[in-house]
Amino acid sequence: MRFTNKSEVKIIPSIYIVLVAVFVTNIFVNIEIMASTETEQELSFSHFVPNIVTLLIGLYVHRIGQVFDFDSDGETLNFKNNGVFFSKFMEYRVKRAEFPKRKLGKFKFVDFGIYSALTIYIRSKRKRGYRKYTFNTTFLTRKKKRGMVDSLNKVLQTVPKPTA
Repeated sequence: MRFTNKSEVKIIPSIYIVLVAVFVTNIFVNIEIMASTETEQELSFSHFVPNIVTLLIGLYVHRIGQVFDFDSDGETLNFKNNGVFFSKFMEYRVKRAEFPKRKLGKFKFVDFGIYSALTIYIRSKRKRGYRKYTFNTTFLTRKKKRGMVDSLNKVLQTVPKPTA
């Protein structure tokens, strides 16, 4: 199976633009309040709460706003996370794992509604135990998440376990 969340992630630049507009607007409002001589109102913490909330939402959107690609066709499994903004020109924030299906040891999928992630554990000859990779899958649709978990379960069932 092969999926990506490129169509779902297209909303991220719009969210960034709205967050920047809210942030800048609130800064200008605070400057106007400081400059006004008619009202003897001083700036308090409550004037900065919208900017703090906007920054926190912006950091959250930056953290989850990633393109996720999954491919289980053929003999290998391919996982890839990439950033959204400059992905057409260059790859940044890239996390990639490509390995034979027989090396998949186990996986764990967590879904909290506002954040979901896939953690895969790969058997390694050089290191004892597993190598761990975590991929952000927040913007995958529910159907694609279910298909990916089913595909990984199928890989785990069909691949024979190594004897130690």
